[in-house]
Amino acid sequence: MDKTVRFRVRLKDNIADVKIMIFHPMETGYRKNKHTAEIIPKHFIHTVKIGHNGKPIMEVHWSRSVSKNPYLNFRVPNAVIGDELSIAWDDNMGESGAGTTTIS
Repeated sequence: MDKTVRFRVRLKDNIADVKIMIFHPMETGYRKNKHTAEIIPKHFIHTVKIGHNGKPIMEVHWSRSVSKNPYLNFRVPNAVIGDELSIAWDDNMGESGAGTTTIS
């Protein structure tokens, strides 16, 4: 799994409660460097794609207004032990990350 993503999944009554944290600076382009007073360039995740057993279930579009290390919490119906959840993200600077986990 990519070190930029952390999953927590709880399964109850065939509904997976999924919590995902993405480690990313999420700079708005408005802050200044304390030492040089230069503006820190925009650097934010713009697209997040979530999959369940290889099928897309959600796509999220963000802007620079989302805070550092964004956190997602959602539920996946019809989940069972052994199912695979995946995430892939892209940012405005050309960086990306991905991760998968298996429901246990």
